[in-house]
Amino acid sequence: MSDVVSDTGFQSGNPAERVAEFAGSEHFSRLFRDGMDMVEETASYLDGPGREDAKSLGRGGALAYAAESMKLTTRLMQAASWLLAQRQVAEGDLSADQLVTGQYRLPDDDDIEDLWPADGDPVPGVLADLAARSRQLYARLKRIDDSLFENSRGATGSSPVEDQMNRLKNAFS
Repeated sequence: MSDVVSDTGFQSGNPAERVAEFAGSEHFSRLFRDGMDMVEETASYLDGPGREDAKSLGRGGALAYAAESMKLTTRLMQAASWLLAQRQVAEGDLSADQLVTGQYRLPDDDDIEDLWPADGDPVPGVLADLAARSRQLYARLKRIDDSLFENSRGATGSSPVEDQMNRLKNAFS
């Protein structure tokens, strides 16, 4: 499945139109299920087997585990919030114009620091897998977010008049 919005036909119109079309698509429905499944899988691991994995680590490993699990949880909560906002548009509980304002946008994922190995403790395999998959999911959502909203950030490809009209529309809506 392609995660590039232009490959799915959501490039026409202004950002609000693209958001509305994307949010109502089968592509979004699959993406929503995948994202929420990952949130649930991560919560199950961290609340269950992950606790045992953390107990088997030394002090440095336990600290690295705690930091990695917090970063993982934060990343997934940002992704889930973005997905839920899109779903609210699909269900008519939120207007697509409201998403263009910026408060529902995904920030850049600044998590590039690798905490492992920590004092010789190996990263638990499940945690490493979840962290890698969450980074992939987040990057995928970020590419879609950037593509859906490209004109709302003044990207090239639209006319200056269209950009100004979109800014005025967003300011007064």
